[in-house]
Amino acid sequence: MTKAIQQTATFRASPEVLYELYMNSKKHSAATGAPARLSRKVGGRFTAHGGALNGRNLLLVPGKMIVQSWRSTMFKKGDPDSILVLRFTKKPGGARVDMVHSNVPAYDHAGVRNGWPHYYWQRWAAYLKKNKNA
Repeated sequence: MTKAIQQTATFRASPEVLYELYMNSKKHSAATGAPARLSRKVGGRFTAHGGALNGRNLLLVPGKMIVQSWRSTMFKKGDPDSILVLRFTKKPGGARVDMVHSNVPAYDHAGVRNGWPHYYWQRWAAYLKKNKNA
């Protein structure tokens, strides 16, 4: 088993805005620049980045936490799903996202680890700067 990927990112937005940026299909797509469809129900399915990522919602606490089973098209058929946990907390001047992504296969570990800042944190920051009322 590989080491869990842990990252923290801070933004000038509330935890609720960040939660919606991930869970709202339209906002997720706009912020990342790639099509996404997310169910807002526990047990519901999601796809992101034009189907390159998919999985199910395991736990949703609006404005606070998202837990998903998660896999990319890079995963081999026999690989188990990885588990993604996003926790949103209020901080002075904005909010913080604490991410833990576990059970990512070794051959895709670097791609996933480097993908979060590139495809999410940097793009979220640019989206939020451009869309002040996100």
